[in-house]
Amino acid sequence: MSGAADWRPQDHSEGDSLEAAASVIRSGGVVAFPTDTVYGLGVDPFNPEAVESLFAAKGRPTNSPIPLLIADPADLALVANSAPSGAMALAEAFWPGALTLVLHAVDGLPELVSAGSGTVGVRVPDHPAPRNLARTAGGPITGTSANRSGEPSLKTAKEVRAALGGVLRFVLEGACGAHVAPSTVVNFTVDPPSVVRHGAISIEALQRVRPDIVG
Repeated sequence: MSGAADWRPQDHSEGDSLEAAASVIRSGGVVAFPTDTVYGLGVDPFNPEAVESLFAAKGRPTNSPIPLLIADPADLALVANSAPSGAMALAEAFWPGALTLVLHAVDGLPELVSAGSGTVGVRVPDHPAPRNLARTAGGPITGTSANRSGEPSLKTAKEVRAALGGVLRFVLEGACGAHVAPSTVVNFTVDPPSVVRHGAISIEALQRVRPDIVG
């Protein structure tokens, strides 16, 4: 990755900044952006070099998969093969929101994204910034937290610049949401579907939509 971090002047319009951030992602760069919980790091998940840059920026172990964010439920087919009806029922009930679905990944998604598992975790976040960024970039983006692996998550652009400024091409300004709990993760590549991380959405709420979920 080349180029210094772009600290865009604050008098630029939101639309200008969004397009600039999306352009960086399309060109293979790493962007930081606010989410419903903490700042995240976005790259094009189908660009292997960009994904490698992301792992290097975080110092993230290569056996740790990267979650993906999409703008709309209709974009699920861009990253996942044949989402079962149960997964779509949960998506309809809880997206945008704190629900991550683990599904079989489409062919062409770099193995580094899924840590070689052939699966992908994906959600529509409850924050306009990552949704608009994915929509403007033209496809899914990564949604891992904007911090060095093992270090505290960060909630402001200032903190992100201090921690990762040397490896970022753009920081999208904005306030993170008030959510504290992480997303609930449900694996639909097993039968019955299973909660693999308990988070903001309770298993009781999930089972009201899909009674067969275990966890």
